[in-house]
Amino acid sequence: LINFRTDFIITASTDGHLKFWKKKHSEGIEFVKHFRCHLHAFSHLTINHNGTLMATVCMLDKSVKIFDIPNFDMINMFNTEFAPKTAAWIHQGNDVIQILAISDSESGKIYIYDGKGEDKPIHVLDKIHSNPVKFIEYNPHFDCAISIDEKGMLEYWSGPKREYHFPDNVKWTYKTETDLYEFVKIKAPPRCLVVAPNGKSFAAVGADRRIRIFNFATGKLLKVIDETLQFYIDQATVNKNYGLQNMEWNRRVALEKELDRDENTFQHLSICFDETSNFLIYPTPIGIKVYNLYTDEIIREIGKNENMRFLGVSLCRAVPDFKEQLQGAAATIEAMAAANPNLKKTEPDPMLVACAYRKGRFYLFTNTEPFSTDEGDDIDGTGMGRDVFNEKPRKEDIITAVESDTIDSKVTEHAVIHTSFGDIHIKLFPNECPKAVENFCTHARRGYYNGQTFHRVIKSFMIQTGDPTGKGTGGQSIWGEDFEDEFHPKLRHDKPYMVSMANAGPNTNGSQFFITVIPADWLDGKNTLFGQVCDFIFNMRNKNS
Repeated sequence: LINFRTDFIITASTDGHLKFWKKKHSEGIEFVKHFRCHLHAFSHLTINHNGTLMATVCMLDKSVKIFDIPNFDMINMFNTEFAPKTAAWIHQGNDVIQILAISDSESGKIYIYDGKGEDKPIHVLDKIHSNPVKFIEYNPHFDCAISIDEKGMLEYWSGPKREYHFPDNVKWTYKTETDLYEFVKIKAPPRCLVVAPNGKSFAAVGADRRIRIFNFATGKLLKVIDETLQFYIDQATVNKNYGLQNMEWNRRVALEKELDRDENTFQHLSICFDETSNFLIYPTPIGIKVYNLYTDEIIREIGKNENMRFLGVSLCRAVPDFKEQLQGAAATIEAMAAANPNLKKTEPDPMLVACAYRKGRFYLFTNTEPFSTDEGDDIDGTGMGRDVFNEKPRKEDIITAVESDTIDSKVTEHAVIHTSFGDIHIKLFPNECPKAVENFCTHARRGYYNGQTFHRVIKSFMIQTGDPTGKGTGGQSIWGEDFEDEFHPKLRHDKPYMVSMANAGPNTNGSQFFITVIPADWLDGKNTLFGQVCDFIFNMRNKNS
């Protein structure tokens, strides 16, 4: 997920689809174009320093696609003889040839191509790295590229004007004079690399979850920001779980532990500088932080109360293009003081774009209210009116889904739970929560829940069951793995006797479920509500008491 100076936002999904969006000043964003770019997941996307060219590489199909961004069109494509890992544009604005550097995922070689030319490399850098290169970033102010391999070895090298040799405009000669061995010493290779817009510094996120900021010219380490899970756990005891409820905080801790278990989770992690290079913006377990590099303090936390885990952030510029500002007449004092919103189009309109863990959408943080074309989108006051769905399912997908549901799954809208306290009649919501209801009904028909106990009873809150071990740590779904959450704006925990899935964090539903005995609106957006008790609720009161 990238955005840049030309006010375009480009999103790439794991199925090889690429989309162009245009940021409209004070009016949100507008969908522009869709490309079926690769048959497999993207390995990397890269944009040149002035935002006119973009390249996408795919490791599995060994292909490279070149796009003209202002005209949102593909202008070149070629295949490579190796599996590309990452890429970067290595050229300045007045260069005749737009150099594209592409790394080999199986060796330390970096191949140099003409981005608008043929599929034959014009140069090969085979003596810089001995391990596959993970990141390449170009600093146009120094006409210098910085690359990091899988072991954490960091190298500087110049563009074609200096024949790709070591740059002569940095303030060091030997790497021992710098702190560039830092990632090798701690054995924590970076997961992300970004160069500041002014070219004076760069930041990298290590595998140890610490953000390190270096001076580009000297290679010296300037700052280290601790983002480890242990740091947040220690701080939570001081500031009361960052203002979050205990259940929500424990959920986030469990999710962070899950992220640490999967090495591929952070392969698309991204952080960014603002346009002045004074602020660093990065995702954390408690939202998105804005860090002031000069005062060494967090000046803002964004999206703290959102229940998704952000992994990538990018910042659009706040002021409109100067050509757009010049289109209107000169503003008078009276016009500037007026309350007419049409006269405020030149005011700053910052926009932060973010993507999240296991989410097929991206998120916009702005100073404007959510825009909706349907007044009925938010009639329940749930805030769901801010959601905009860009895609509708294809007709063949709908038919396939209906046929699959008819053949493979037999769901119902009513169920009866027989207990030693009596029967509990439940109304299910298969249309709103199809997977949760299918999981529940299939388990019930197979006798999975027979003989199980209510292993967890919290007085004046809820009763929980669905664990064959009876300890609260067992059980699995009918698919043998956790399945995703299903939230609907009309299903809320605003009254007692709601039936919801128990989980250990987002998208960790198995077989356990619980029934509330009080209104529990703090569970909205956190636990999948798939049913409601409709009869014999006095038995539940006796059970919970």
